[in-house]
Amino acid sequence: MGKTNPDEKILSYNDVVLRRSDLDILSGPYFLNDRIIEFYFSYLSSCSEEILLVPPSIAFCIMNYPVGQGLTEFLEPLHLPEKKLVIFPINDNDDVSEAGGGSHWSLLAFERNSNKFFHHDSNRGMNSIHAKRLYNAVVSFMSVSSSATKPVYHECNSSPQQMNGYDCGLYVLAIARFICSWYGEKDKDGDKMWFSAVQGQVTPYVVARMRNEILGQIRDLMPIK
Repeated sequence: MGKTNPDEKILSYNDVVLRRSDLDILSGPYFLNDRIIEFYFSYLSSCSEEILLVPPSIAFCIMNYPVGQGLTEFLEPLHLPEKKLVIFPINDNDDVSEAGGGSHWSLLAFERNSNKFFHHDSNRGMNSIHAKRLYNAVVSFMSVSSSATKPVYHECNSSPQQMNGYDCGLYVLAIARFICSWYGEKDKDGDKMWFSAVQGQVTPYVVARMRNEILGQIRDLMPIK
């Protein structure tokens, strides 16, 4: 039998192209790459037009946009002022020449009713500097009015914590899924936020299961040969 090609395209889903090597990442205990996170964010995006899950490459560009160059035209296609909930994946990569680098993922979520950004980090706030950098880049673009109250930044110190050195990306996906689920049910909970649900339900067991769940979703979407 011939060797499989790790660069073989196995699925085109919306604007995301997955390759054979992505299946290998999900099959083993490995750090998630940009493509897998973008795929799952795209998968979750179908739940509501009021929710925006920003692809990793876009979040990276926003966070590292050259100082002195306006972000307005770059951000306009995202329609940020129209979104009720915006979720950004945060990566600790400081090398602007390598968009797929870095060694840790976390999540920054903006919730319009509370007018706050919330940072969930599964490794004791390791990405807080990077999350605040992205927050500072986008905070003035969240409203159509320059006189609107500036959203505040909040570090979620009660975020579920990973038990190893490679599941941070899965925690981002699991937390994003529960936040989106919370948004769909929030009218039933009044002003109650998602924190307790995330803390109670994003467990190491749930996170570990997500590898096979996402792998199964990809295989179900793959064209039959």
